[in-house]
Amino acid sequence: MTGMPVVAVLSMKGGVGKTSVVLGLASAAWDRGLRTLVIDLDPQANATMALDATDAAFTTSDVLADARPGIAADAVSPTGWGDRIDIIAAERSLEHRTAATGRAAALRLRTALATLPRAYGLVLVDCPPSLGELTRNALCAADRAIVVTEPTHFALHGAAEALEAIDVIAGSVNSRLREPMVLVNRFRPEDREHLLNAQRLATAHGPIVYDPPIPDCPGIPQSQRAVSPIHAWNAPGSRDVADVLDDVLDLLVPPPRPQPRVSLRRYFT
Repeated sequence: MTGMPVVAVLSMKGGVGKTSVVLGLASAAWDRGLRTLVIDLDPQANATMALDATDAAFTTSDVLADARPGIAADAVSPTGWGDRIDIIAAERSLEHRTAATGRAAALRLRTALATLPRAYGLVLVDCPPSLGELTRNALCAADRAIVVTEPTHFALHGAAEALEAIDVIAGSVNSRLREPMVLVNRFRPEDREHLLNAQRLATAHGPIVYDPPIPDCPGIPQSQRAVSPIHAWNAPGSRDVADVLDDVLDLLVPPPRPQPRVSLRRYFT
């Protein structure tokens, strides 16, 4: 592989804010100055639209159709966020790639990324809300997986299914896939159901459930419509969201340690 962290972000239920988490982590990387590539594997192409990359010459559908080493580099496009964040955009034709198509079909993305230039400090893969071939491609290419869920009853079942799928891939095809993270999104602490379901998640899955959750924040869709990183968006609650995402990014890509100050005192005493 490329030697850079590849993180697959997935959910088994639509509407839980999976793409918002991808964009939020890209925003945290943007704020840190970490060059990042977003790979949009969701046929809805919401990450592509939010990053203003709808005129891409090649898409993830083209990458998976060809799947030669190096083809991914030809599909990289700039985004409206500037030169720190690039994307391999999605399109609706990805819907035709949700079923297996021949031997090693789940390894096509991994093969295509094999010679991606080492210019990126992070690769984020936005998966569709299903366990089809696109999500399996993402998990086979990834070093880490983040399962996004809302603290609701049905979303919790989806999170459990996603974790089972990750275990299968890690135990059979991708031994590099590390322990997953469950990230609770759109959390409202005043909502009793949210509190109870967050507790159930922590009881069921223990330390892989990240604490604290991402708070519900109206600034997130506002920033996406404005083609702006959440870290650059001045709205109530945006800073709280950004702080959580910064801490998650630090776990995925630890920041460089500050160099110790060199004291000259010993040379003059």
